[in-house]
Amino acid sequence: MSTQISLKYGKGTLEVAVPKENLMGILEPADLPGVPDELEEIRQALANPIESEPLAVMAKGKENVVILVSDITRPSPSHKILPPIVEELNKAGVRDDQITVVFGLGFHRGHTREEQEQLVGKEMFARLRCLDHDRNDCVHIGNTSRGTPVEIFRKVAEADFLIATGNIEFHYNAGYTAGDKALFPGVCSQKSVEANHQSMIHPGTETGKLEGNPMREDIEEAGGLAGVKFIVNVVLNSKKEIVKAVAGHRIKAHREGVKWVDKMYKRSIPHLADIVIASSGGSPKDINLYQAQKGFENASYAVRKGGIIILVAECPEHYGEPLFEGWITRAQSVDDPIKWVQEKFVLGAHKAVVFCQVLKEKDGYLVSEMPEDMVKNCFFHPAATVEEALEQALEKLGRDAKILVMPNANTTVPFVAKNN
Repeated sequence: MSTQISLKYGKGTLEVAVPKENLMGILEPADLPGVPDELEEIRQALANPIESEPLAVMAKGKENVVILVSDITRPSPSHKILPPIVEELNKAGVRDDQITVVFGLGFHRGHTREEQEQLVGKEMFARLRCLDHDRNDCVHIGNTSRGTPVEIFRKVAEADFLIATGNIEFHYNAGYTAGDKALFPGVCSQKSVEANHQSMIHPGTETGKLEGNPMREDIEEAGGLAGVKFIVNVVLNSKKEIVKAVAGHRIKAHREGVKWVDKMYKRSIPHLADIVIASSGGSPKDINLYQAQKGFENASYAVRKGGIIILVAECPEHYGEPLFEGWITRAQSVDDPIKWVQEKFVLGAHKAVVFCQVLKEKDGYLVSEMPEDMVKNCFFHPAATVEEALEQALEKLGRDAKILVMPNANTTVPFVAKNN
């Protein structure tokens, strides 16, 4: 007897039959229902800002407002978030031609105009100036207490009022996304992005951790230096429906949103599994291996040393980042990138380190659209289907191996309950 499980894969799904005697569980988010009216939820957040004056009050007299929004690799529903913000700005007397939307690329590729329109919606795209941030056109505004240079996109630095948007979810190093992260490293120079990400090698930079996390503390210092005045963040369930919107103070409002993330996505398990089958959550989270890493990292918390992670990620853009590709394909063993990052931190290539730290202790199987040789270059075992990967895993670990399935591994953080 088997349990049939559907896994997100690109814009579709893949099916896998898991023997019931092996199935330890299906670890899903404790999804909260989407709000009945998403625009009204955002309007209510704007009407009741946390530790802040209302946006319509704060923006009075401003002539150059910049709104930071997420890029194509993030599920943030900017097309829903922007209209209520613009309504409030218009109430404050800010005209559409005084508002600029800046897409925070971080270290990701730029957008086509069609992608920009898709992200913000046709009406906002027609009404507002929209542009990608440019890593090569940044100005230095100071350093954090850790010595991290804060170099931000010139158009952002020139704003007289700065609003950050995004969706809050777990981040494998910064604890959580959103908040000041839309600015830093969202719209910064390569030098700033690298300096901030370098803290990944220090203790405390981990999923779901804020206090004592050097990367998050650096991010929020930078947000203060740059003058982020107001945030509008949303929390999404696994169906990408808005369950909560928060607005107001860049840190206090973010922390309120974090509580809702934890309610849904921090999930306890009785013990570590032998095998974890993990979907990165479908598009855009599995657009390439670079992005799919987040699901792989979360899955690693649920599997024992010597166990197997079966990563289900379409990866139509294959590696997704040239420096990551360079390091992972040049490495002769999983030890190489770990050694190289100690000698010199290279942004983009750092994801090779994160993969290899897991693969040093656990086996990885990859079900994707990537050619087999590419998969092997990443120290994964290629498999054409999830069931083929599972069959190989059971052959290796034994027919009584315990299997945990994570259909939304990119957002689900497992932890072993302390009383077990």
